[in-house]
Amino acid sequence: MVHIGTGGAMSDYSYFCGIDLAKNHFSIHAVDQHGKVLLHKSATRSNLLTTIANMPPMRIGVEACGDAHY
Repeated sequence: MVHIGTGGAMSDYSYFCGIDLAKNHFSIHAVDQHGKVLLHKSATRSNLLTTIANMPPMRIGVEACGDAHY
């Protein structure tokens, strides 16, 4: 089960994850509050939610540009 909440202030989270969108493969990059890389991997569309669900609670940022329409 994946819980999607509204979250709090950025300082409420110890980790930050950025996801680069693509049609079938996603690049995931997670860092701690000091910028230390915790995770850098690719995930397919079919296992993206499972991958995120197994990570600690964190703020997630998603690519936002004209080409990010998947």
